[in-house]
Amino acid sequence: GEISSQVGINYGQLGDNLPSPEKSVKLIQSIGAKRVKIYDANPDILNALRGTDLQVSIMVPNQHLTNISTNQKLADSWIQSNILPFYPKVKIRYLLVGNEVISSSPKEIWYSIVPAMRKIKNALHTHRLNKIKVGTSMAMDVLESSFPPSNGTFRSEIADPIVKPMLQFLSRTKSFYFLDVYPYFPWSTDSNNINLDYALFVSRTIKYTDPVSNLTYSNLFDQMVDSVIFAMEKLGYPDVRIWIAETGWPNAGDIDQIGANIYNAATYNRNVIKKLTAKPPVGTPARPGRVLPSFIFALYNENQKPGPGTERHFGLLYPNGSNVYGIDLSGKTPDSAGVNASELGSALSYACSQGNKTCDPIQPGKECFKPDSLVWHASYAFSSYWSQFKKTGATCYFNGLATPAAKDPSKF
Repeated sequence: GEISSQVGINYGQLGDNLPSPEKSVKLIQSIGAKRVKIYDANPDILNALRGTDLQVSIMVPNQHLTNISTNQKLADSWIQSNILPFYPKVKIRYLLVGNEVISSSPKEIWYSIVPAMRKIKNALHTHRLNKIKVGTSMAMDVLESSFPPSNGTFRSEIADPIVKPMLQFLSRTKSFYFLDVYPYFPWSTDSNNINLDYALFVSRTIKYTDPVSNLTYSNLFDQMVDSVIFAMEKLGYPDVRIWIAETGWPNAGDIDQIGANIYNAATYNRNVIKKLTAKPPVGTPARPGRVLPSFIFALYNENQKPGPGTERHFGLLYPNGSNVYGIDLSGKTPDSAGVNASELGSALSYACSQGNKTCDPIQPGKECFKPDSLVWHASYAFSSYWSQFKKTGATCYFNGLATPAAKDPSKF
């Protein structure tokens, strides 16, 4: 069927300070989301979604895959317990069998993914729940190579035994390849060679032409998605539809995690939403004009997620329900430049009004005036303010527009 370009949100629950499911559902509606994805089949959340217009994606957690893959009765019982009590009052439309299993689970579980997907699909069919699409989510690390995009290839140990039968299943059931795409990570590990503006969709001049396909790219997101499309093509499945299961940019991180700040997060998410909701659809160079249905990651900053600081700072909202930055998933948010510029301008004025010649070198004609850019002037002013006033208890926060860094900020 026709799939809409409306953007959804990932509702993670790894926080000890998150609002109730009822309040969370209201917040999801308030930011313009039309879909929501959860990482289990939490009955409290599903009850809160009852009667709403939100399309819902639920998940069989990774730890259940091995047992379900060999036991049809267990798959039936999972559907009976987790879907039948809620459907159709809750618009469950997608059921993911595991989350990034290849990236996050022991190798022996990998081979359970496709048999478990088949058993779950059979169970849905038994209960005539044929509207619910079955898939599983994959991160970019399932690729052996992704550059140039035409060279996209699945890892040799998973290509034939796991990915090929999975693509066959998705093709036969007209489902989607659910893909997690985070330009932040390749950019942050190779910021000398990948331009930040290219990763944030703001460059108008940087282009990359794939030497084999001759397709031209203007942003990193398209490159990443197309590398998966080319990898699928190599396995004989050029037409399986892509669903962006997760994408986003961290709004904060550890001191050595460059580029993780509110300004960049707002810029990336506003721009990716604009791309994903464009009418007519934009698609990617390998599949122009095709809708890319999607979920942005994530609803909240989640304080119990393990790993580096960025992991706990992907939220559009703070746990108290307030916005980390203004955003509307319907695509109606004003350009990031306009909103961020006014906030940045105010913060710059504040930093420069504290005396001590904080901003003298960025005045017209002085040594740091050029480049004459609000962002660069603010970067200088915030650094200058921080170095002079930190000993008196000042912070380097500026309403989330600044962050201390251990690396040279000119590489941001």
